[in-house]
Amino acid sequence: MMNLSPEQKIAGVLVPLFALRGADDLGIGDTGALREFIDWVAQIGFKLVQLLPINETGADNSPYNAISAMAIEPTTLHLALNSSPDLTREDFDAAIAGADLRSLRVGEVKYRQVKKLKRRILEKAFANFSANASEERQLEFETFCKEEAAWLRDYAFFRVLMEENEDSATWNRWPAQHQSIKRARNWLRGLPQDRQAGLATRQDFFCYVQWIAHQQWRAIKSYAEERGVALMGDIPFGVSYYSADVFAQPDEFVLDWCGGAPPEPYFKDDAFTQKWGQNWGIPLYRWDRMRAGNFQWWRERVRAVRRIFHLFRIDHVLGFYRIYAFPWRPRKNKQFFPLDWNQMLERTTGRAPHFVPRDDDTPENSEANKREGEEYLRVVLDEAGATRVIGEDLGLVPDYVRPNLRALGIAGFKIPQWEVRGEQVTPGNEYERLSVATYTTHDHKPIRALWEEAFEHPTATSEQSRIDLAKIATFAGFDLGIDRVDFEKHFYPAIMGALFGSEAWLAIVMITDLLARKYRFNVPGTKANLNWTRRIRRSITQLISSPKEQKRLRLIHELLVRSGRV
Repeated sequence: MMNLSPEQKIAGVLVPLFALRGADDLGIGDTGALREFIDWVAQIGFKLVQLLPINETGADNSPYNAISAMAIEPTTLHLALNSSPDLTREDFDAAIAGADLRSLRVGEVKYRQVKKLKRRILEKAFANFSANASEERQLEFETFCKEEAAWLRDYAFFRVLMEENEDSATWNRWPAQHQSIKRARNWLRGLPQDRQAGLATRQDFFCYVQWIAHQQWRAIKSYAEERGVALMGDIPFGVSYYSADVFAQPDEFVLDWCGGAPPEPYFKDDAFTQKWGQNWGIPLYRWDRMRAGNFQWWRERVRAVRRIFHLFRIDHVLGFYRIYAFPWRPRKNKQFFPLDWNQMLERTTGRAPHFVPRDDDTPENSEANKREGEEYLRVVLDEAGATRVIGEDLGLVPDYVRPNLRALGIAGFKIPQWEVRGEQVTPGNEYERLSVATYTTHDHKPIRALWEEAFEHPTATSEQSRIDLAKIATFAGFDLGIDRVDFEKHFYPAIMGALFGSEAWLAIVMITDLLARKYRFNVPGTKANLNWTRRIRRSITQLISSPKEQKRLRLIHELLVRSGRV
């Protein structure tokens, strides 16, 4: 068991798994690349790797809009010779024969081709397993299926139905006989025996993929422990409307409202968010129904992440207290964007975006939201056991949330440029120990991009970038006004030293900030083509051998030692 007591300050790196380039990956970062990455960060002195959610993604490839809250994304699997006892050299070579690996490995993630290729390899492995597996391995697989029965069979059936419907997860557009799990099971029973058998085998295939995924991820957890590195997972507050979970248990969700976040002036490059907020399209929870079932779905969700990670973050922890709800699906955002409030009400027959279950506009409402949020979070903590929980408490945060999270032992976030009292930037030595300090997350512009906007290539958001950089400089005790400031030589060491020197238990650096890169992995509120596809330009092997990166990482190591995080 790793010692992750907040008494010992440590530092980590946040990296989207898909962005890593491994020695022999198939066009996307996987558990093999993660193994290389763990070795690399351990040498530098980092003690933690934070990942985005690893659940199976849908058509938009967003880790925060998964088609299952439990199933692992198959593209995270390392598929190579010797990666599975079910994969022979002949089968592996046959599966990759038609693939242009060189093209897959350059540039962004080409999800369609990568998913198709990995599916083909896994199908070969499953065929071999079905034909040749020892009794012992077959028993292991059956045991896994029984242990995960609460979600696995419904998920596998959902995946089969997706294949019946052109790989689409939008179950409300499927034929009528598929649109509910009950009707779909009746449809299945009415098919000829050979067709039923074929679909049963296909369900077994999807269960097999999950079995292999759990084996690989548990092995990676053990490997990280050996290297003294903790893995930090991520549970999104919501789950996709078009998910196996909603399809199988629709009574536990509110399907005619969509969860999101209220209007926020900070996201200057997203006009819809500034005007209306972020509409994520996630269904709301019927907490009363969940309570009646002892919150079983949430318990399974926490168990799934706890097995693979040493600690985990809850994305948008504010949703447990109250969530901003929209009466329209995200695909209609464009129609609503130009409307004023009255026109919107006309279009929605009087249903307006609002906080659910209630606003925080009275002390009574705030107290009720706090009480209920705490109840739900206690369920998460109960199921987490010794696994530490972090709450992403960013955005418009009610006054009661952070004290309540601290009382529960849940670490919150400190973004230095947002930690401002009046006009004063809060110094790092005043951060609560039970907190996570970081400059950026996967949703933010990297610091190097802010710098370019502010001082090198002005844009419409340059003023905001200058304001953010000024606050970061104040936090770091750095004078931006001196002549000829160089980002790499002067600013970078100052801000990294200040972050590591803070009192926060965890100091986490986004991979793009660590490498001083400008590209983004996601632009919130948009469906930009590059969202969730960007990969680090160099492989981990290239980063290790680069003299420039070696010099940078020697500096980082010295700063980690100086701050007592190594």
